[in-house]
Amino acid sequence: MFMTVIRSLNEGFLETLKLFAVTLLGALPLGLVISFGSMSRFTPLRWFTRTVVWVVRGTPLMLQLIILFYVPGFVLDSNPWAIENGRFWAAAVAFILNYACYFSEIYRGGIQGVPVGQQEAGQVLGMTKRQIFFKVTLLQMIKRIVPPMSNEVITLVKDTAIARIIAWQELIYAGYAFLKGSHGYAGLMWPLFFTGLYYLAFSGVLTLFFGWLEKKMSYFRS
Repeated sequence: MFMTVIRSLNEGFLETLKLFAVTLLGALPLGLVISFGSMSRFTPLRWFTRTVVWVVRGTPLMLQLIILFYVPGFVLDSNPWAIENGRFWAAAVAFILNYACYFSEIYRGGIQGVPVGQQEAGQVLGMTKRQIFFKVTLLQMIKRIVPPMSNEVITLVKDTAIARIIAWQELIYAGYAFLKGSHGYAGLMWPLFFTGLYYLAFSGVLTLFFGWLEKKMSYFRS
């Protein structure tokens, strides 16, 4: 019985890892693009971007996931998520959009936190705007955003459990299945609580990684 539970939890954890990785791969660059929109000098674009960010950050991720997965089936002739791994991709899109908006605010704060004097110094040295951004602003921004970004990334680890609302079989879903009657077992509580060890271990690894990253980037400290 124990090995059956562990195998099932491992499978669920791999799905959790997959959603976690895909979300970061999509949300990190998209968040930077959104931050540019929110800082744009073109007023309509700036206000549109900030409104979208406000709506996404101000509503529950669970609600966004439910709307994204179920509403197209009512509006369109066929549900676009009725494909192989459709539940996973629906969850991935919802998570990417949600976390990209959170990341965009972190990026924006990091970029605006870089002293203007340093950018002006780059201009005096004859650097282009592109060179100033990548060689002056971006490097210092990364140092500033590591702590808040690490909090969001660790939160993402736990938020992946929300995907079970559309019956996607992640880690919590795998543990809860033994309570309902999975693999010939029913009424087992300990597999569900055992999932907490997976989350603790994964979060612990990420915490150590971000701690190491902050130390590596300490040379930016003024």
